[in-house]
Amino acid sequence: MSEKNPYEILGVTENASFEEIQAAKQRISQEYSEDNKMVESIETAYDSIIMERLRLRQEGKIKVPERIRFPERSVEAPAPKTPSISQDTANWLQQLADNPSQKEILIPTGVFLGLAIIAVMALNNNNSQSLPLLMALGFMSSLYFLNRKEKRFGRSLLISFVALVAGVGLGTAIAVTLKGSGVFIPTEQVASAVTFILFWLASCFLR
Repeated sequence: MSEKNPYEILGVTENASFEEIQAAKQRISQEYSEDNKMVESIETAYDSIIMERLRLRQEGKIKVPERIRFPERSVEAPAPKTPSISQDTANWLQQLADNPSQKEILIPTGVFLGLAIIAVMALNNNNSQSLPLLMALGFMSSLYFLNRKEKRFGRSLLISFVALVAGVGLGTAIAVTLKGSGVFIPTEQVASAVTFILFWLASCFLR
């Protein structure tokens, strides 16, 4: 068996196609599946033919189909990395943000600026009883401006509520920080101002 060339071992001619070579290798391997020495000879012969065809292809003498797998190509390419941010998240953020026109910004600006000025004046006159009403008006205004964009009341209600809670919490924290630094501003004034700012941002730049 050692005196035979690789083509004779596989029982094919030197002009055989790759399909014929592969078919012959599979057929003979199954036939001698219990003979380890014969299977090894078949594998060696097949590899020799493939390597010879590769050399001839590199020299431009033959054309080898791309589907043929050569030994040096046996290492699989690493799988591409998945993006760190999912497409769903990107789409959700894009749907949440709004690109308002100048007119769509001016009207909420006038409303919330007016409410903020009234709230500050009322607190300066020790009229804190009107603050809940002003905050309620700010909440309803935010809800109105958001809902008129896409008519999604539930989403508009949630965004306005988050702005209210965040504004009160952030404003209170700022007032406490300023007080610790020796700057005294009534907590109600800071909280109401920050809340109206968040109402304005949500009304203009979210939807």
